[in-house]
Amino acid sequence: MRILMGDVPWSFLLECSLRLVAMYLLLLTGLRLMGKRQAGQISRTELAGLVSIAVSIGIPLLSPDRGLLAPVAIVATVVVLHRLVTRWAAKRPTAERLLQGTVTTVVIDGVLQLPVMERVVLSRERLFSQLRGDSLEHLGQVKRLYMEANGTFSMVEADEPAPGLSIIPGWDEDFRELQPVAPGKFACVACGNVEDAPQEPTKNCPRCNASKWHPAVEVLE
Repeated sequence: MRILMGDVPWSFLLECSLRLVAMYLLLLTGLRLMGKRQAGQISRTELAGLVSIAVSIGIPLLSPDRGLLAPVAIVATVVVLHRLVTRWAAKRPTAERLLQGTVTTVVIDGVLQLPVMERVVLSRERLFSQLRGDSLEHLGQVKRLYMEANGTFSMVEADEPAPGLSIIPGWDEDFRELQPVAPGKFACVACGNVEDAPQEPTKNCPRCNASKWHPAVEVLE
């Protein structure tokens, strides 16, 4: 009995399950609020289940007064709860969106969707890094960039790239100088919106109200 239960009564098994349900829901809520990148390549429900299982086996391994049935009960609760939640979400799209989030569009026709990026906790540098990883040089090459519910990205390249804001890091001046400038076109530094002007505009960007502009660039041949 000491191996199975340690020094706790049988009622502790029910308490462990109830605590696990509360912790599982707390983990889901926290992951939902912390942003998509917290979930990575797996769903939030799967990650919450993995964390719950990992936590449940820690204490019994190190504490002699804790038995092995408590973590077994916790793991069983995690598995049953996860299967019930998954089945519920599969039957109800609203529940799926509530638990996992939805696909969001973070770039439309070379322009950053700043309010959306703020909502999903996505920085400009993280986005630019993703685009550079796809061998792109400026925002004008992007028709659509989607952030999936699990935090990954999918992109649709423009058929005919338009001039856009350079995504090359500012400290790489040598590379930036090689990028050909599009005559008479300036890109908003904040959102990438491109305006036609004979010289750098003095007005604020009509899309994001930012005041700083850079010459729009084209693809380096």
